[in-house]
Amino acid sequence: MAATHIFDTPPEGAASDWTMPQHWPAFTPDQHATWRTLFDQQSAALRGYACADFLRGLDILRAVPPGVPDFSELNRHLVRATGWEIVAVPGWIPNQPFFDHLANKRFPAANFLRPPEQIGYSEEPDMFHDIFGHVPMLTNPAFSEFLVAYGQAGLRAEKLGASDYLGRLWLYTTEFGLVVEQGELRAFGGGLLSSYAETVAALTSPAPRRIWLDIERVMRTRYHFDEFQRIYFVVEGFDALLRATEETDFARIYARIAGDAALEPEDAFPGDAAYEGPLQPVRPGPAFMTPEARG
Repeated sequence: MAATHIFDTPPEGAASDWTMPQHWPAFTPDQHATWRTLFDQQSAALRGYACADFLRGLDILRAVPPGVPDFSELNRHLVRATGWEIVAVPGWIPNQPFFDHLANKRFPAANFLRPPEQIGYSEEPDMFHDIFGHVPMLTNPAFSEFLVAYGQAGLRAEKLGASDYLGRLWLYTTEFGLVVEQGELRAFGGGLLSSYAETVAALTSPAPRRIWLDIERVMRTRYHFDEFQRIYFVVEGFDALLRATEETDFARIYARIAGDAALEPEDAFPGDAAYEGPLQPVRPGPAFMTPEARG
């Protein structure tokens, strides 16, 4: 099913930077109930799977009343704790405003919530994905600065026509990244943490490849939206992720790989270093999950 919240130009009610009022009073009791179910059960199920910074960062979301968060109230806590603020957007937005928001510590969040019949798996990134999956990690200073550096790099990449390469870095870190904490593999990517089923697959299944992060390797690697990822990249910590981003000459990589066909996740690449540590055991999932549910 194609995503429905994709626009070529800002829709009615959105500003030129694609931000819009949240209109929080318009959310219904059923939507607040959906949010509470997702938040309560997913946050409990992720213990032992999510990284410690994510689990601690959930307290930012617990600081506001249960249900769909009022961004104005959430921002009062978030700005004080991190310097970031949430801005409502209609869904997917183009690269230029997206990068600009990140570079200025504004995190874009979709202003719609998945319907109850998609509670276990949303076919497109919604507010729960954006807020639950990403906002807790903003409380980690190194990861926060990584996102700022990413936004700045994105603005430069737009001028070089290299945004697709940088998009792969976003997908394989901010959405599907894994980190090693005290010798154990944990998830930190928002695409994982808002999708219980893929979190379990990424951390417990022997099927996908797991390799240590190499930025050029990431930028060469194709990703797939319609299935669980077949490769995950592992970082040794968020300071290391920030350092790698700051020390990498992105323009040189863009020039070196321009015109090359993208690698499939299972393709070999010189220098690939497999993560060979232990995987996590499978634990019981949220009550709303069924064996058929994907996320």
